[in-house]
Amino acid sequence: MDQVTEKPTSYTVVAKRWRHGWELHIDGVGVTQSRTLLDAEHMARDYIALERDIPEDSFEVRVTPEIGAGVDGELVVLRAADDEATAAQQRASEKRRTIAAQLKALGLSGREIAAVLGITPQRVSQLLSQKGRAQV
Repeated sequence: MDQVTEKPTSYTVVAKRWRHGWELHIDGVGVTQSRTLLDAEHMARDYIALERDIPEDSFEVRVTPEIGAGVDGELVVLRAADDEATAAQQRASEKRRTIAAQLKALGLSGREIAAVLGITPQRVSQLLSQKGRAQV
């Protein structure tokens, strides 16, 4: 019988700057504080675990700082650009694996494939190994 793995509950925390540190507004749970933004996830996790009476490692926490002064919109644009760059990098990696396999099937050596793709022969070996595992 297959066991269904449930995705852990995720809590969204909006961290708002104030004079004594950060207010942590936890969606559906409440509000707590942390002195620094670096402590925000730990403090939110501790608060959620206490309020919900659940283990601290049984859920995910995503802290989003709310800075103001026009920076928040710029951060949203930056995160979107980062996500796009990550997706483009993944597409390029998959294309590189596919082309390396095609070149290998055409009889090119690892060193020749490396020269064509502008990468090291070691990277060619990795790509061909990854492509083989993906097809299994």
